[in-house]
Amino acid sequence: MAKYDYEFKRIVVEAYQNGEGGYRTLARRFGIPAMSLVKKWVKTAERLGFSALNRRKAKQTYSSQFKQDVIHYYLTSGDSYLDVALNYGLPSGDLLQHWHQAFLREGMEGLSPKPRGRPSMTKKKKKTPKKPLTREQELERENELLRAELAFIKKLRALGMTIPDRLKNETHESSTNSEKNSD
Repeated sequence: MAKYDYEFKRIVVEAYQNGEGGYRTLARRFGIPAMSLVKKWVKTAERLGFSALNRRKAKQTYSSQFKQDVIHYYLTSGDSYLDVALNYGLPSGDLLQHWHQAFLREGMEGLSPKPRGRPSMTKKKKKTPKKPLTREQELERENELLRAELAFIKKLRALGMTIPDRLKNETHESSTNSEKNSD
């Protein structure tokens, strides 16, 4: 969509007010692709004055309570998006339409401000050093690992699968001792 400067909009609105044509006629005459733009400019100038035709320099932010009030008015009044937007001094009906769609999709949560941009990096938690295990705890841990390894090897043999070389070659003192004792 082309951006039109203040002077051009003012000329079009004054032409309408002087009775030089309707919305469609003036849109064709001035080379504006949609008559709805002319209609919007005329209504804006009539309700808020010619100064409202200026483009806004800074982005306006609205509170969620304000958005709720505007949506409530829109739903109860039956007016068009543009009429409600002009009543509340919003730059366009498109903004109100966006709020209404968000309200229909997400409810009141859709009207609350959302965080913008990339999320900040979270600081990694410092790992607390583990307490050193006692000799008994170390042996229990090793025993658990060896039992799991042995159970794995037995399942491989039962399925007729080949045992990986890394498991064949490893001989642990505790496992060989337990095998000797079990014979």
